[in-house]
Amino acid sequence: MTSSNVFISIDGGIARLVLSNPERRNAISTAMWRALAAFAADAAGLSDIRVVIIRGEGTLAFSGGADISDFDAARADASGAQSYDELVEAACSAIQALPYPTLALIHGACVGAGAALTACCDLRVMADDAFFAVPAARLGLGYDPRGVARLVRGFGAQAARLMLFTAERLTAERAFALGAVDLLTSAADVDAATERLALRMAENAPLTLRAAKVSVRAAEGAGGGAFAEARRLTALANASADYREGRLAFSEKRGPRFTGN
Repeated sequence: MTSSNVFISIDGGIARLVLSNPERRNAISTAMWRALAAFAADAAGLSDIRVVIIRGEGTLAFSGGADISDFDAARADASGAQSYDELVEAACSAIQALPYPTLALIHGACVGAGAALTACCDLRVMADDAFFAVPAARLGLGYDPRGVARLVRGFGAQAARLMLFTAERLTAERAFALGAVDLLTSAADVDAATERLALRMAENAPLTLRAAKVSVRAAEGAGGGAFAEARRLTALANASADYREGRLAFSEKRGPRFTGN
């Protein structure tokens, strides 16, 4: 499937989203933000998805940032900037709220809007020659405080400070040292490493993963009844057929076969 330069495929329980705007280093346009939000809205209710991978097309860039060619129309003044921020926030919030683990697979440049999108993901796998950058201070634009909060939650406060204050590149090695990246590997192996990680998670009990994801968010201080929802999902997992299957598989010394029920 494809929607506004976002290619979507679902296979073996893994949804793969590819940002495809290679002429602009996979810069994210307003149409692409809408496509990401639409995917998240549709995918939240699908039982055949267990893990989501987001990446850019090719190996030169996860994303070079927001598609600035949109800015004259969508972000020309303060009013437009506010509307644009709302669009980005809606898409980021929707991706972050997906009930499945989400992985960002990062090659090359991961700049501005690209960094914001990876901050929405639960885990980040990065090639050792890739980098992050948030150049807002070189453009003179105000960075949405909600986006700053997401960078802090995803990357840690120190990495967020470095990117926002200097507008310089944060290397993959430095990002890994600061905890902004979960797995750092060579550019040649990063695709395979991400697939291995996704497959490992896709084999696990879906209800347990959903409960764990909400529980982590609650522990991070998420409002909106996150703790109560985490308790509900935990109880659901404990009452599930998958829990019975997990115990049986353990006693029979075989791999479990989870169905999400």
